[in-house]
Amino acid sequence: MPRSPLRRVAVLFFCGFVMLPALAETTDKPTIYVAGDSTAANGTDGARGWGRHLAAFFDADVVHVENRARGGRSSRTFVTEGLWENIASQLKPGDVVFIQFGHNDGGRINDPQRARGSLPGLGDETEDIDNQQTGQPETVHTYGWYMRKMINETRDAGATPILLSLTVRNRWDNGRVERGSGRYGQWTRELANEHNVAFIDLTALAADTYERMGQEQVAPLFPRDHTHTGEDGAKLNAKLVVEGFKGLREEMWRPWLSVAGRNVPRASPNYVRIPGVSRRDDEQRFINTPYPADKALPTLWLVGDSTVRTGRGRGEGGQFGWGDPIQDHFDHAKINVVNRAMGGSGARSYRNWNLWQPVLDQMKPGDVVLLQFGHNDNGQRGALRGTGDNTEQRTHDDGTTETVETFGSYLRKFVAETRDKGATPILCSLIPRKRWDGDAIARSDDGHAAWARRVAQEENVRFIDLYERIAQRYDAMGQDAVEPMFADRHTHTSYAGAALNARCVVEGLRGLEDNPLEPFLLPDESRTRPAEDADSAEPVDNADETHEPASMGS
Repeated sequence: MPRSPLRRVAVLFFCGFVMLPALAETTDKPTIYVAGDSTAANGTDGARGWGRHLAAFFDADVVHVENRARGGRSSRTFVTEGLWENIASQLKPGDVVFIQFGHNDGGRINDPQRARGSLPGLGDETEDIDNQQTGQPETVHTYGWYMRKMINETRDAGATPILLSLTVRNRWDNGRVERGSGRYGQWTRELANEHNVAFIDLTALAADTYERMGQEQVAPLFPRDHTHTGEDGAKLNAKLVVEGFKGLREEMWRPWLSVAGRNVPRASPNYVRIPGVSRRDDEQRFINTPYPADKALPTLWLVGDSTVRTGRGRGEGGQFGWGDPIQDHFDHAKINVVNRAMGGSGARSYRNWNLWQPVLDQMKPGDVVLLQFGHNDNGQRGALRGTGDNTEQRTHDDGTTETVETFGSYLRKFVAETRDKGATPILCSLIPRKRWDGDAIARSDDGHAAWARRVAQEENVRFIDLYERIAQRYDAMGQDAVEPMFADRHTHTSYAGAALNARCVVEGLRGLEDNPLEPFLLPDESRTRPAEDADSAEPVDNADETHEPASMGS
């Protein structure tokens, strides 16, 4: 089972001046710490940081948010002044630490007024100084050394570090905004790769947002100077931090979110690096099983194979199922969207592997179950072909026997058991593979797509012919345009392909005569996320860095 969501998060960030908040309240609730510079601090008029508004996106009854950001600090001075130790001493297993530095690390190493710079780079170089500001001798280390200290001490406490790149300054050149200060964003990403740490590219998230808004609209967000945001800019950056946080796809954190937090869109893989699972509880977290965030709300359960939820649902190998991006089409203040699909499963094995019963145990009247199987329902692990009542006795390697039924028979069981719970089943035909017959996707009138349609007709179940709907889109796009929709040879989609398929599912839902999910769908115009446009598989173009979707292997 996954860890309890009642964990604490610490978020680290550093730059202008503000008084250090009091120590975190003693509470059994998880705590989100924000520690950093003025771009995150509560600040003063004209210089507000995003940490000031972070609490609005979290449920205060579930999680405590504490802003420890401190203006004017660098990775070096946050450590040497004891600000990091104040956080590290309170960390415990289950906490999460967001770490962001760089705005002040390029300053002077030794100066009577502000001796705060760190040595450039990620190496082990040092420089001994007599600090003119403190009057004390000091060994100054590199930016990477101070960052590694925080990463390692976070992990030593049993907590999880998350690195973030810098906020964006209001500096423009020919319609493009500056993307980062020096090489600190690049170094932060390299640290994340080196230490297998989660990474949120806040620089790219903010810069892409600013450029969509345009220079004139962005200017009022910076009332004092080009670095520090005002109230509205701080609110926007806080929202972008939450987008990145959700983009890491750790469903165990979702119950922390407030209504406002649940309605924030999830950042696409272009903006995050999701590490492989390497902690001591690897096996327990393999499935990364999501749960309903609010049990008082109805739940949309997604049940299927890897084309609905690949691997652990975290984008391993750049592969994503449509059950991931479809969540962004729903109002999470009104409905939970829980993706319980599992790679490698079929209509028969999903039941045999005891994946269905936990869903059934949580199901309640008013819920909806969206089912899609077929890719793995052949051979020894699969069901019998067709929709009839015929069976076959199979003997397993351990000597046990099983009565194997047809694909259609298993679908009928899903339908009946869902209805017995007072919930509504919706069947989908499987998504098409990238197999061409001339200029069109190859079709078959006798296969799992046709059998799913037949069961839906016989059982009077709502049905989305996802196979044909997507195949028609591929036909219209052509082979060259479809190629980047897939992350492997012909079966598993990239995030762009998954987003396209999710839109096809939503179109299919809207086309139903009686769509039980209509009250929960967001209007199309509310989804303004060009970075996830399935018709454009190119990574975000950044001036200083290439933000390719991260490699997410286990």
